[in-house]
Amino acid sequence: MKLAIVTAYPPSKVTLTEYGYHLVKHFRLQDQVTELILICDKTEGEKELAFTEEGCKITVKECWSFNSYGTIFSVNKALNQTKPDAILFNLQFLKFGDKKIPAALGLLLPAICKFKGIPTISLLHNILEQVDLKSAGFTENKLLQKIYNFIGTTLTRFVLASDVVAVTISKYVTILEEKYTAKNIALIPHGAFETPPTPSYNLPAGPKQVMAFGKFGTYKKVEILIEAVELIRKRTQENIEIVIAGTDSPNTPGYLEEMKTKYNAVPQIRFTGYVAEEDVEKIFRDSAVVVFPYTSTTGSSGVLHQAGSYGNAVALPDLGDLSILVKEEGYRGEFFDADNSTSLADAIQNIITNDTYRRSLGHTNYTAACSLPMSSIAEMYLTHFNTIIEKKMPLPKLQEEQA
Repeated sequence: MKLAIVTAYPPSKVTLTEYGYHLVKHFRLQDQVTELILICDKTEGEKELAFTEEGCKITVKECWSFNSYGTIFSVNKALNQTKPDAILFNLQFLKFGDKKIPAALGLLLPAICKFKGIPTISLLHNILEQVDLKSAGFTENKLLQKIYNFIGTTLTRFVLASDVVAVTISKYVTILEEKYTAKNIALIPHGAFETPPTPSYNLPAGPKQVMAFGKFGTYKKVEILIEAVELIRKRTQENIEIVIAGTDSPNTPGYLEEMKTKYNAVPQIRFTGYVAEEDVEKIFRDSAVVVFPYTSTTGSSGVLHQAGSYGNAVALPDLGDLSILVKEEGYRGEFFDADNSTSLADAIQNIITNDTYRRSLGHTNYTAACSLPMSSIAEMYLTHFNTIIEKKMPLPKLQEEQA
């Protein structure tokens, strides 16, 4: 199978970049895949393909840009040139841009590929029905929210034109089947990016690192984390370093610089900026707890799966998709009130002051992550592709191949 994957890809800063990296990393090792065609966004630096000493051939087509009006044409041209046997889209609603028209045009691509006869699966990481448009930084205007919901519903129908639409949370299956009467929805879990050796659960010498990871400024806010740690410092003698790992959300440029200024007097706080793929493991391994300072959720959490892979204890709000994910996939953590810094302080303190409890949470999360490695997720997609291809294949040809 020549498999095309349409995704943002490191060193890109576009959403779902890291998930795209791990899709490629694991699909390349599947025996059935003879060539991967990476249909990715243009970046100044070279694509991170250092793992390609093993596995199948990878052909890179840097052919689209965030917020480009021409993405629909450039991706289509790349597909015509490479002629894949199947195509996987790694999608969410702001995948191709945070401006309305480029974002919408990019989401027409699955329907176009289906029309071209290419077996098509769209992995949809979020659905608009489950996104708080105000918290996610879209708009606070009620009328505009209604307009966005109408546009989102229309674009969802285009994505649903795919042969299969994969979602990572069971609730999404129910919503899409009931609202859109869709019959082509598949529940395929997010999966753990890596399955490293069993962690030691030991912490490095020095301050205990309380870390948040992601793109900040919309529904991911660092203020509550900083204020919670300050409360713990007043209550205890714990030596704590706050680590803010990541960048601004595309919707809130300048947010982290503003936070640096606002909290300039707070000691032991580190803003790492963009974390390169090779540095991700260390930043998780060094953390005493990974915190999710979210006011809402927009899909399955890659950060939670990463934390599990590295054996981290987590503190997270009991809301939306995070709450569902914990219950469905077997993760454990300390829950807190999403809008209450005292509640978050209690959650963090419960973990970092009780080492036995911290290790227990880390072990449970590592076990949960190991149960769904990305290699198994890749196999699930290939099973669906094989079913699609068999249905599309003319009967005489199918009988010939089976013989």
